[in-house]
Amino acid sequence: MSYHVEINFDGLVGPSHNYAGLSLGNIASASHKGDASYPRAAALQGVTKMRGNLTRLGVQGFLLPLPRPNDGLLRSLAVDETAERALLAAAWSASSMWTANAATVSPAADTADGRCHLTPANLVTMVHRAQEWPDTKAQLDIAFGNADHFAVHDAVPPTFGDEGAANHMRLCEKHGEAGVEVFVYGRQGGKFPARQHEQASRAVARLHGLDPARAVFIEQNPAAIEAGAFHNDVVAVANETVVFAHELAFADRQGAYDAMRKALPALQLVEVPDSAVSLAEAIKTYLFNAQLLTLPDGGMALIVPEECRESKSVWSWCEAMMAGNGPIREVIPVDVRQSMANGGGPACLRLRVVCDPETVDPRFMLNEAKADLLESVIAAHWPEQIDPADIGSETLKYSVRSARNALLEALDLKELG
Repeated sequence: MSYHVEINFDGLVGPSHNYAGLSLGNIASASHKGDASYPRAAALQGVTKMRGNLTRLGVQGFLLPLPRPNDGLLRSLAVDETAERALLAAAWSASSMWTANAATVSPAADTADGRCHLTPANLVTMVHRAQEWPDTKAQLDIAFGNADHFAVHDAVPPTFGDEGAANHMRLCEKHGEAGVEVFVYGRQGGKFPARQHEQASRAVARLHGLDPARAVFIEQNPAAIEAGAFHNDVVAVANETVVFAHELAFADRQGAYDAMRKALPALQLVEVPDSAVSLAEAIKTYLFNAQLLTLPDGGMALIVPEECRESKSVWSWCEAMMAGNGPIREVIPVDVRQSMANGGGPACLRLRVVCDPETVDPRFMLNEAKADLLESVIAAHWPEQIDPADIGSETLKYSVRSARNALLEALDLKELG
């Protein structure tokens, strides 16, 4: 008898984690450009976060860093000493750690053929991310290789930008039951690129065989994109019947809520007014780039970055929310500062997949022993510090590649080498 639960697959921070400031529109990434990074600390922070959710939920998955530096990208761009340094840095990027951009996932209960469908995001807006999807798909093909239960597609054509689950929310009574899938897209023309194209979202919905009556398409507020909310998950997150959103998240605020409520009448909206927490403060602290989890007792917890506790307006709002009797009963800060400095909070680091854990390749599932193993490999092989000037050096290249190879060997995943 199979049972379907929501599993968070966190991206393990790769050994080439660095601050090259490659992501236009991502204010945190741009503001830390040129800083020294700490890959070992970053990866260990990520494992600690995974351990916490394993304890809370009893189930947790992970995905591995992609091969870096990407020699294929360097060759295709003919990168040499005359090329812009950003092109060199792109081939070293560890941005696949943010697995909210790995794919869009539709659980079996939502799809026409009764399988869980996954479509890798093409991420075409940024060159350092556009290189990811073929290697991401190679992992998804293994982790979700049971064709009786999963269908893994190719990315949608690069004509239409697709950024994956970071612009996708799912509403349902219970994770294992049929739900409503909400796709949030942007329109071009603002100061920063709108990375999610409406047609990419619609193509994914058709690929996954979703019932049109249970697929909702909503425009992100251009003001939110301009303020630095480059993905919807920087201003809104959903879990089961709850949508937790900033007042300025959607272009047509009331229309968005009405569309979601029509598709799921049990919708519970928790909206943070701009007067209580400004859009700028919400983006700075990543209040909404949080994991909204259903705990075993049925209550909900919000896993937020430690930065939220350090903000007077954000933490005051969180305390008031917990003092009320709304659906979110607990707010739990976690330390993911290395990821935050590059523009990714707790939600960026995970891909949500509703399925039977027994149908997933066990090499991608976490338990306490495997968390110990990950920590030992990271401690032994991940660089302690990377300065931007190190990018491109033969010494660092050897260190990064040998670290990933040690991980593949420890996990018996050498086919990803």
